Amino acid sequence: MALITGWMLLVLTVEVFVNYVITDAGTLGRVVATAHGWIYFVYLITVADLWSKLRWPLGRLVVLVLCGVVPFLSFWAERRVVADVRAGRSGPSVSPTPGARA
Repeated sequence: MALITGWMLLVLTVEVFVNYVITDAGTLGRVVATAHGWIYFVYLITVADLWSKLRWPLGRLVVLVLCGVVPFLSFWAERRVVADVRAGRSGPSVSPTPGARA
């Protein structure tokens, strides 16, 4: 979802530039903005679900939410999260059973 959100944000950024600097994009601009809004909403749900399952600190949730708003930042966030999860740095070390050693 971060990659899709990032690409849609880039399309929206180009559309806003074209709309306000070059010419009026009209209906296409509203379609792009609406599509990005819905995709960002799904991104937020995905980030919240991932944050909840991996038990990350609240600050990481805030950073990931903001990554969907700043162009190019969602691409960095995608790479970082995937690398952290693959390396086992996905959350606090929790014992699988009460009293067991981590």
